[in-house]
Amino acid sequence: MQQNERPYVISKRIDGLFIGLKNGFDFFIRFFRELFSNPFEFKEIVRQCYRIGLQSLLLISMTGFITGMVFTKQSRPSLLDFGAESWLPSLVAIAIVRALAPLITSLISAGKVGSSIGAELGSMRVTEQIDAMEVSAVNPFSFLVVTRIIATTITIPILSFYCAFVALMGSFLDVSLNENTNLIAFFEDAFEQITFLDINSALVKAIFYGFTIGMVGAYQGYNATNGTQGVGKAANTAVVTSMFLIFLEEVFIVQITNWFR
Repeated sequence: MQQNERPYVISKRIDGLFIGLKNGFDFFIRFFRELFSNPFEFKEIVRQCYRIGLQSLLLISMTGFITGMVFTKQSRPSLLDFGAESWLPSLVAIAIVRALAPLITSLISAGKVGSSIGAELGSMRVTEQIDAMEVSAVNPFSFLVVTRIIATTITIPILSFYCAFVALMGSFLDVSLNENTNLIAFFEDAFEQITFLDINSALVKAIFYGFTIGMVGAYQGYNATNGTQGVGKAANTAVVTSMFLIFLEEVFIVQITNWFR
């Protein structure tokens, strides 16, 4: 690249960034406009919820169980040094409910669900199926985009609490093998320090994460171009952008939650 071409390339990239932000904002506003318009695709929302839940259930189950067990094993030596091993269930429960379960669920879903939405809508765009729906007097945005965003917003919180339960079961298995603790005593100790603020903050996180995954995946797929290459780019960009935004949201939500403690 020649020296005199660099300012032009930088300027073009900056312009592309602001154009992308503007298009993303328009897509965001259009979602809420279409959300309250007829027809409301209830059956498609239920079908998408089923697909998203089934698509992620096995991986979330395995990851949550392993996370709970490993986190318990890693935390035990530190608590033993202070003679506070009895705090182990509470420590694990606080970490899982407040942060780990929503974050793990959302990151897994961003990889599985976000890429799937981006690739599916992207392939429909480049093969002109979306254009055909418009010609057939069907609102493709309402049927394809709104339903998927609502489905991820509903399903991710459910999967997050399921992940928290599975992770606590993994933690219980490790505690039971080492301290012979029964299930009731473990859960009594685990939830002794959990407050409604912890549960509510986890729910809010999961809702925002689910909305982000659906919105980014749908936006990338719905606006895909350049044939099959564009489909792959849409799926990849959906995953990377979703994960980046999820970490940003984590920082802001944790900061806001700490103001109420």
